[in-house]
Amino acid sequence: MGKITVVIAKEGKKIIYFLLVFNLLAILLWASNVINYSILILMIGALLFCLNFFRDPKRIPPDGSNLIISPADGKVIRVDIIDDEKLGEVYAISIFLNIFNVHVNRMPLNGSILDIKYNEGKFLLAFNHKACDENERNTIELMTEIGRVRIIQITGLLARRIICYANKGQNMLMGERLGFMLFGSRIDLMIPSSIKIKIKPGQKVIGNQSIIGTY
Repeated sequence: MGKITVVIAKEGKKIIYFLLVFNLLAILLWASNVINYSILILMIGALLFCLNFFRDPKRIPPDGSNLIISPADGKVIRVDIIDDEKLGEVYAISIFLNIFNVHVNRMPLNGSILDIKYNEGKFLLAFNHKACDENERNTIELMTEIGRVRIIQITGLLARRIICYANKGQNMLMGERLGFMLFGSRIDLMIPSSIKIKIKPGQKVIGNQSIIGTY
C-alpha cells in the first residue's frame, strides 16, 4: 500500500474550530469550578469524535495498471450481477460506511463525468438494500475506458448530507476526491460484468487503496 498522510476534510474544519473554542472555554470553566468534570469529558469526546470522523487521509493508489480501486472506506455488503436498463449486465457493489470510517469518496478509475442527478428520498438504514432505490442519493454517471460506470452516494439513517465535488463534463483521475458524506452512509458502484472482481461480501476495504477489480 502507498504512503498515507492524514489531514482534516474541509467540511469539518468549521465544526472542529468551533469545538476547539468551546473546549478551551470548558477547561477554563472547569478550572474555575463552574462546570463539573463530566461536562468537560463530553466536550473533549465530541472534539475527538469529529477529528476522527472528518479525517481525510492523503493516499497514493496501489501500483499497477488496469485497476479499479475502492471509492470509499467501509465494509462490502453486496457483490451481485444485475441487469441495468442503461448499463446492461453489471456488477452491483455496495460499501457501507459506519461513523468511524473515513467518509471521503474517491474516483475508482479515470473517467469523464457524463451526468449527475440528485434524488430526494427516505433515510433508511444504509445497509438495507432498499436504500439504493428509496433513500436520498446522488447518482454519478461516468464514461471510462471500460465503458459506462455508475457511482451512487446514498444517505443512511444518520447521514443527512451528501457533498459532490464533481461537475458534469469534468475529467477526473483515479483517486481524486469525488465527494463527502456526513455521519454514516453507503456508496454503490456499478461496473461491467467483464471485470475480474477481487472483493467479496463481508470484506473491509480502504478507499484509494483496496482493489475492487481488474480489467
